[in-house]
Amino acid sequence: MSRSGPEARRGALTLRDVSEASGVSEMTVSRVLRNRGDVSEATREKVLEAARHLGYVPNKIAGALASQRVNLVGVIIPSLSNLVFPEVMSGISEELEDTGLQPVVGVTNYSPEREEAVLYEMLSWRPSGVIIAGLEHTPAAAAMLENAGVPVVEIMDVDGPCVDSCVGISHKRAGLEMARAIVRAGYRRIGFLGTKMPEDHRARKRMEGFEAGLAEAGLELEDREFYSGGSALKKGREMTETMLTRSPKLDFLYYSNDMIGAGGLLWCLENGIDVPGRMGLAGFNGVDLLEGLPRRLATMDSCRREIGRRAAAIVAGRSPTGLVGGERVELTPTLEPGDTIRAV
Repeated sequence: MSRSGPEARRGALTLRDVSEASGVSEMTVSRVLRNRGDVSEATREKVLEAARHLGYVPNKIAGALASQRVNLVGVIIPSLSNLVFPEVMSGISEELEDTGLQPVVGVTNYSPEREEAVLYEMLSWRPSGVIIAGLEHTPAAAAMLENAGVPVVEIMDVDGPCVDSCVGISHKRAGLEMARAIVRAGYRRIGFLGTKMPEDHRARKRMEGFEAGLAEAGLELEDREFYSGGSALKKGREMTETMLTRSPKLDFLYYSNDMIGAGGLLWCLENGIDVPGRMGLAGFNGVDLLEGLPRRLATMDSCRREIGRRAAAIVAGRSPTGLVGGERVELTPTLEPGDTIRAV
């Protein structure tokens, strides 16, 4: 998919663009998109395919408001049950508080098809900006973002090209740094446990960076356990038991997030495993939940509130750089060794 900076961004697409692409009149395009009037199935399919390819989204604001935009910012995230994204939303809300802009949230459940549908609905109301999690989208969703005609900020990740602006961390770098810390602490037989794989591209990138860090020391992952559901303590317990039953000689477990890592820690302690002596553990995100555990799980802060705040500042035109779009803001997460990695 093509990616471009603000200098190449153009206004929102019109009926005329779809008319020219499909080879039918603007009136026919209008009928198809409003689902009114008699139009042959072949023509209907031709118009819908052209609109999808272009990334055209009909305008639901009628009458005198048709050429204006509403004071809403579309925020599209994969989950609200994940403890990470409520903090991102807090950062967005705090930054937008005195701007006259209001965030409106859509949840995708990590489904690219659902993201495409949510984005289509959001853009049809002509928001003043879009904040969307991740850099990976379907071709149709990417086309809609590229032709939105408003600031678009992709958040949480900077490992790849972006449509307009992006704010996040390098997940490959995060995984790499965690691997180096583990190797320095003397762990050598390592397993990886991840949820939402491969739909969670950021978790996948952390695993890739982690493997690269192990390779620097001549090591590789000895075992992996993946789960397609959400992040939960119970699932962390189950995955940990499964992996250590299968590979009892492992001496370190790296979890794709803190929730399953916390479940793994509780399972290890309940089963008399010496942490961090016999077994080291680490998660990712630095969520507040970790403060209530018997041991502080090693983790890495994902800068989630700051990501939300910086993204909202770009949409509101209050970025400290003074730029209007085209920003790439990379934040640096902090490794927190806690009590589950041996002191070097």
